[in-house]
Amino acid sequence: MLSTAALCLALASMVSPSTSQQNLTSGEPQQKIFSSLSHPSWSLGLQVYRALRSEGSHINTLISPVLLANSLSALSHAAKGATARQLQELLKTDKDEKQAEKSSPSPLKSMRKANGTSYTLHVSSAIFSKQVSTLESGFLEEFELDHVALGAGDKLGDMKKLSSWARSGMGGIKEMPLGEGPDAKEGALILASALHFKGLWDRGFDKENEDLRNFLGTKYTKVYMMHRAGVYRHYEDIENMVQVLELGLWGGKASMVLLLPFHVESLARLERMLTLEQLEKWLGKLSNMSMALTLPRVNISSTLSLQKQLAALGVVDAWDQKVADFSGLGKGKLHLGDVRHWASLELESDSGTKDSVDKEEHVEKPKLFYADHSFIILVKDNSTGALVMLGALDLAEGDALHDEL
Repeated sequence: MLSTAALCLALASMVSPSTSQQNLTSGEPQQKIFSSLSHPSWSLGLQVYRALRSEGSHINTLISPVLLANSLSALSHAAKGATARQLQELLKTDKDEKQAEKSSPSPLKSMRKANGTSYTLHVSSAIFSKQVSTLESGFLEEFELDHVALGAGDKLGDMKKLSSWARSGMGGIKEMPLGEGPDAKEGALILASALHFKGLWDRGFDKENEDLRNFLGTKYTKVYMMHRAGVYRHYEDIENMVQVLELGLWGGKASMVLLLPFHVESLARLERMLTLEQLEKWLGKLSNMSMALTLPRVNISSTLSLQKQLAALGVVDAWDQKVADFSGLGKGKLHLGDVRHWASLELESDSGTKDSVDKEEHVEKPKLFYADHSFIILVKDNSTGALVMLGALDLAEGDALHDEL
């Protein structure tokens, strides 16, 4: 088996640089290709992600901030009084911004339109109601929410119904962890969202170049690694000891950003730096560079209940049947019983087109990006500026070697 450096350099060793590489060495300034992280999904995503990770019990945490933002925004439109204010504060929206939202393109509509070009996407949102007669159908249609009625059944029955809906909404994905059922009382609303995402690389990885290597996460495992050389947008933050890599998806409508610590470590240090300001700095400093990449071929998925995290972030009244006000959604003592979120992301070598794999770039002296240990993944929608996915790869499933972090 070739060594890491030998394989990456073998992929990259060509006699003459490509046009892209010639531009690198010509001294031309690099264009900033990133938008301000102003969409509510960025702030919301970082807050929810940090709240989940601070508990220390979540492995391979993955959320879709744009989907959460859409669902919670829908609830804020149906809420009144303090219930509405608390949701708006979390989403960083007020009345003027809510009006502006209606005139701007919906990220989810934009993403559904791009489905099959830059990525394949399965996305669903729903409100499950516990023994509630009716909900406002106009509201459900406006925000593209399904409505599923739950009977007087027990927690396990409710959870099975939720999980079955999630699997179907994610394109028939394999069995997701069932989790603990919500303790839903009469009048409870369960906000559910599910998203499965598979990016189509603009520069695909050749499956023939895969080989088994060690991944040094919370457990050491052996997994298949993908390799490719080319010109990518990259930044190396020496002070904070992190590499930032942007992987374009087909057609340029979306891209994936990886944050990789220099050394094998837990992600706690990197997560403490994860602010909007720091992300804008990193994205603003990305520039084209000759790279030799090694990435694990993995699928990441999460099944989450977000009631505890959202309450800690200031959404308090919505859960209290006595004070919650969702009168814009229906009659009776409506209140939130839970917020359930399913997310799944595929990193696959065959996620490009045949053309993207065939167009291997000619690069010289590439810098290595060797992702054999835990890293953070972001997926951003370049059309609307929304944060599609945010997650951590702590553990790559494979044959165990020995425990570490």
